[in-house]
Amino acid sequence: MEGALRVFAGEYAGSTLSIQDDDGNKSAWVVTPAGAWCRFMFISGALTEVVESGDMLHTRIADPTGAFNLVVGGRNSSLAENFREIPVPSFVTVTGRAQMYMKNTRVMLSVRPDHVQVVNREVRDQWVLTTAKSTLRRLKKMNLAIQGKPTDERILVAVRHYSITTTRLRELARMVEAAIQTVRLLECEASAQPDLRSLVMSFIDAGSGHKGIAVESVIEQAVMAGISSENVLSAIESLILDDECYQPQKGFVKRL
Repeated sequence: MEGALRVFAGEYAGSTLSIQDDDGNKSAWVVTPAGAWCRFMFISGALTEVVESGDMLHTRIADPTGAFNLVVGGRNSSLAENFREIPVPSFVTVTGRAQMYMKNTRVMLSVRPDHVQVVNREVRDQWVLTTAKSTLRRLKKMNLAIQGKPTDERILVAVRHYSITTTRLRELARMVEAAIQTVRLLECEASAQPDLRSLVMSFIDAGSGHKGIAVESVIEQAVMAGISSENVLSAIESLILDDECYQPQKGFVKRL
């Protein structure tokens, strides 16, 4: 199953390359300047705008590097209603599909969401750190490519299209560094997080069946152990962001 890619808005906004999959029934890839091949995306940031436009809902989600433009089809859909109910601004996570098209001579980029979830600052910050690690790994591969060393073929496609140089790599690395610097990690929160995450993971492991364990069941057990439901949900979101566990179906979670 194809995973959802984490990419910063500042990187995504510079994309000008779209590649159709060999399977014509699948949507095209959006290839970014840092070598990410985006089709399904997992993004996080502050929901800053929700605007009605005909039968569409246009929203913006800002991360530390820029903003994603989201287009929700069907103003009467349950997803559109979910966006309307979220206070602006609020931190959210979104899964959706990358989209690129031409308008006159301009490249237009957006994300077509299929799910939105309100989260707290800590979850957003964890997304920033995880996305930063992923981006830096791709930049390292691009650096090898421009030195003529063997690397991923998809990375080579991006290097050629965007004419990547060491100067451009430094610019992208500075963008990542700036994003990391926005993360507020209090020392006490950082030290407490692993214990809470370990406890929540133990509940997940102990109660998991073929389809995992219901999130509500994890919350019930944690509340009995004196942990607030909000902190449990934050821990689960953090575990998902770090690829420690996943959601095999809506409302369930399982170790990855």
